[in-house]
Amino acid sequence: MTGHRLVPEAYRASCRRLTTSAPSVRNSAMRLGLLSLLLGILATAELGMVAGPTIVMGADSALQVPPLQVPVDQVDGMQRATVILDSYSYTPQHLIVQAGKPVELLLTSITTITPHNFVLRDEAAGLSIERDVSAGKTVTVQFTPTKPGRYPFYCDKKLLFFPSHREKGMEGILEVR
Repeated sequence: MTGHRLVPEAYRASCRRLTTSAPSVRNSAMRLGLLSLLLGILATAELGMVAGPTIVMGADSALQVPPLQVPVDQVDGMQRATVILDSYSYTPQHLIVQAGKPVELLLTSITTITPHNFVLRDEAAGLSIERDVSAGKTVTVQFTPTKPGRYPFYCDKKLLFFPSHREKGMEGILEVR
């Protein structure tokens, strides 16, 4: 992660070289250099890189958690699980439930700014769920899966022209047996 620290030094070096240029060339080149620096900072921020010794883990480097066999409550027959929504990931990202028994998912966002959602749609299986989960909040989702199969769930939030959260890896599988 030290490569991004070279940008300011490279920028300063290019500015030093420009001080010997003609004033109009120097001003245009400096504006172009500032624009390049700003775009580099924005791209770095979007990729999740942080200056300094902080370690940042994106969805690609997240710890792999084995599938969760969701237990059935012996009192009310409900299958209950908590799903953590973090920066571009769900944990666990693979849930296994039984067909014909109700499911209750507690969707808990541990982000401080970024809102997420939980989308699970498969018309043939009778699944049509879309719930927003604000940063730092918990939302409950209840449904009863009836058809065995593997169904993707994902976050479809997107900021302007950046990739959607799903494109960044925020997706998982609901396996109905």
